[in-house]
Amino acid sequence: MKTLISCVAVLGTLAAEARVINVAEHGIVPGKDATYALNRLIESVSSEDGITLSFPKGQYDFHFENAVEMHRAVANHDNGLKRMIFPIFGNKNITIDGNGSLFMMHGRVVPFTIESVDGITLKNFSIDWKQSFHAELKCIERDVAKNAATFELDEELYPHKIKHGQLIFDRMGQEDRIGANMVWDPETRAPIYDTNRYALNSWKAVKVSKPGKNKIKLEGCFKKEPPPIGTITVVYGEHPTSRLCPAIHVTNSKDLKIENVTVHEAGGMGLIVERTENITLDGMKVTSNKDRIVSTRADATHYIGCKGTIKVENCVFEHMLDDAINVHGAYVPVAEYIGNNEFICDISHFQQWGLLFGEPGDKIALMSRKTVLPFFETTIKDLKILNEHRFVLTVSELPEQLPDVPLSVENLTWYPDLIFRKNIVRENRARSILVTTKGKVLIENNYLSSQMHGILIEGDNNKWYESGAVEDVIIRNNEFVNIGYAKTERYPLLASPLFTSDQHMGEGRYHRNIDFVDNTIKSFNGLMVKACSVEGLKISGNRMIFSEDYPQADEGDAIKLEYCDKVTISKNTADGFDSLVISQTADTENVKIKKNAGFAKAEPMKTAQN
Repeated sequence: MKTLISCVAVLGTLAAEARVINVAEHGIVPGKDATYALNRLIESVSSEDGITLSFPKGQYDFHFENAVEMHRAVANHDNGLKRMIFPIFGNKNITIDGNGSLFMMHGRVVPFTIESVDGITLKNFSIDWKQSFHAELKCIERDVAKNAATFELDEELYPHKIKHGQLIFDRMGQEDRIGANMVWDPETRAPIYDTNRYALNSWKAVKVSKPGKNKIKLEGCFKKEPPPIGTITVVYGEHPTSRLCPAIHVTNSKDLKIENVTVHEAGGMGLIVERTENITLDGMKVTSNKDRIVSTRADATHYIGCKGTIKVENCVFEHMLDDAINVHGAYVPVAEYIGNNEFICDISHFQQWGLLFGEPGDKIALMSRKTVLPFFETTIKDLKILNEHRFVLTVSELPEQLPDVPLSVENLTWYPDLIFRKNIVRENRARSILVTTKGKVLIENNYLSSQMHGILIEGDNNKWYESGAVEDVIIRNNEFVNIGYAKTERYPLLASPLFTSDQHMGEGRYHRNIDFVDNTIKSFNGLMVKACSVEGLKISGNRMIFSEDYPQADEGDAIKLEYCDKVTISKNTADGFDSLVISQTADTENVKIKKNAGFAKAEPMKTAQN
């Protein structure tokens, strides 16, 4: 009898944990604004464990007017009041299943805000906006002599006016100037080769006229010349209003899963995740819809101060106005040491204001901002937030004497492992992958084709403040296609800290243990790897194949080493190029170069160290 009672109890618990709610039974149906009803439903189940909100397939419309509002700090975005469609706070084991539905946003809203959630799955839906956060202008006439062009611009899709001599866009009740912009090729659906040549100098005086319905003429405002006829100039505004609405924002959570979710548009990133443990993306897509050439305003996905494992597989990221993925921590400068093991710290980058740097028990490093190298490890004893910009950090112990240099702190506990596998990245502005994490990194079996670097392993302590130095990276069996059509020395792999004029290399290399092996590189510019301040670098078994898709360009040495140590370059091949150059600076040590067909070694250059 006891056994039977126990079984019944277990079955009852499982049934409770698997409760599926048909949202239609709560007034959430296609054909009307479902925002208020959805907010009420989410609030009513916030204390239940194991809920699935199931949306019968259809288009669900969510409007700005009835969305709940809260001030939110969002990393790599502009902070402020956010109106939220799915405000999910404090839930456990919740699933949102769209069953193939489209979630259509109306106005400046954040579709998903996920805070302090332990176990959440988002699956089987698409996110789009009725009106875009950018505008697309098709060039129909150009006059090189007058530095002028006439554009076709749909007044319903991209409402606009001329005000005080400027072209102003009405983006959901907000007036935006031209701001940042880029020219795209409608044939390749990617940024045009050497796109910067045709960019608008939006901060200069611009002569604007309207020669007819759905037409705009711009004169005297292109950097070098007007864009070619038929190309699309994408304009997307300026700070602090151009990154207000990411599609999915996750903070302080655990076990996030995103399966078969498509993001067509966002006024920021497709996915931004902060201080979250264990993240899995399977079959996620960021791509433009049939009416637009560009998808998200910024990165497809971005992760700051996370831990556990980030696994990204079987995903497609394309047409974004920034990178496919960026994984990093944060360097926070020390404003003042006030004694008693206490530091006043200043979150310097304006798009990290409000960042939760750490909590008691987290392991941290003290860094020199001159060399961007750590010199002491300790733990957080207390952290008191003063405001969005500053906090007081108390640590358990310090060295007997602090160096007389500008300092930063880095959280060592919150760094994730990364698995990025079987993904497609293409036709986007900027890079495919940025990764600066001390966890294990595996990047394999991907197709990567971006207009800037393919993979950027950076870290900097004086611009973006994105940490930290990598320690274990394997990049293998990837296909890199036409990397660098922005033009100007863009590599499939660039591994180098970002130094400013007042910083210099210290005693010891910044990055460690990077393997770049068995990759195929289809290239018009003959570039493969550039590495600076790396100890333990293996470049082996890679195949370079000449591509005729873009004008042939000689932009530098194929493999370029600066201030590196313990490097092996072997069994790489190059087909269709003149002899490619392997170069190194005099302060690069312990380099083995052997059996590289189609490559030649140059004489060492002068030291790279400042």
